[in-house]
Amino acid sequence: MELFKYEHRKLWRRKSVQIGVLLCFLYIVIFGGLLSYQWFTFGSQDDFTSSFGNNFDGYSNIRQKQEYAKQWESDLTDETLQEMVKDYQAQVQNDESSSYEMTDWKSLNSWVKILWPELEKADEPYLMIRYVDPTQLTNFEERREKALENFLDINWQTDKEKEYFLNMDEEVEFPLQYRWTEGWAFITSDFISGCGVVFAIFLAIAIAPAFSGEWHNNTKALISTTKNGWRKLAGIKVLVSLLFALELYAIIVCSSIFLQIVFLGTGGADMPIQCIKLIATAPWTVLQAEIYEYAYLLLATLGYTGIILLCSALTRSNYVSLLLSLAIVFVPMSIAQFLPLWGQKVLELVPFVGDPTDIFRTNAYSLFGKTIWSPYLLLTIPVTLGIVSLPFAIRVWAKRSKI
Repeated sequence: MELFKYEHRKLWRRKSVQIGVLLCFLYIVIFGGLLSYQWFTFGSQDDFTSSFGNNFDGYSNIRQKQEYAKQWESDLTDETLQEMVKDYQAQVQNDESSSYEMTDWKSLNSWVKILWPELEKADEPYLMIRYVDPTQLTNFEERREKALENFLDINWQTDKEKEYFLNMDEEVEFPLQYRWTEGWAFITSDFISGCGVVFAIFLAIAIAPAFSGEWHNNTKALISTTKNGWRKLAGIKVLVSLLFALELYAIIVCSSIFLQIVFLGTGGADMPIQCIKLIATAPWTVLQAEIYEYAYLLLATLGYTGIILLCSALTRSNYVSLLLSLAIVFVPMSIAQFLPLWGQKVLELVPFVGDPTDIFRTNAYSLFGKTIWSPYLLLTIPVTLGIVSLPFAIRVWAKRSKI
């Protein structure tokens, strides 16, 4: 325990770790969270050319939008959709951005474009919901089912995968329960998925010197004469690194959830994810989606920590260890677009390379004749890779000590 506490203090006392955690907090929690809620994303708009033109009134603007959306919170039927579109068009007639910005126009326009593409006019520069005749917006559920089937046909799905996702979609309850979508869309489609790359950078900065740093500090002779020995010290370093990863995760995630509750509240947690992406097939609510994405972030964090430790054990240079660790994430991201589909799917199983927003998609893996929805593997494989890396990291470092 004494050695564990010493290694833990030593890690946190490094200036690079302290600065890294501070920057991570500032970037994700302050810039990506607090300022996005209050300014960039949810501030009322006067200047549509830039998010920096928004007003610094996100908290009150969110409350107004939530209150405005309550009049539509019910079953999403043809009649409800028509009334929402009529209301948007009436607000546009006021010729004031503050009027129609209160409406859930992003989701509305997305639904109409997906389900009634024949109503779109190529020569119209405006949103479809601005000129479409609301009375033509009928057969919502039937058109969604048809749109999903068409999407699966053109998305290179095999017949087996298509059947798999259609069976999954049958568990979705209709009519959909509408709630204000903009806030939950920000959380589940943008914010959490954007945390992965940032976590990867600062985890690598903090943990990459775990083993290689001992060579950098010329402490080989000292470690060789201690009563604990190289292998026991290696085990302590692994535990300290995993604890640091959990601490960083807790600091960022707890702060982010606190801001979410303060600004968005908890209303609408029972809304199905289909209100955010209409042709999603998972029978999940947005709260379940958020829980999954944070679980993915946690397990990817632990998995990546194990891989960083292996990179650190393989080299005696802090800089080489850092570059190797970052390359594990950023090289696959860079080359994925040039690979065939199967190659992209393999790379997505590397921690932080995949995307937790796959819960909105129809991506699948075929293993041993079975179709497996990609979010299941994205949750398990990254952490498995990290666990497998740990004994190799300990063994490699212990062997190098004899050289």
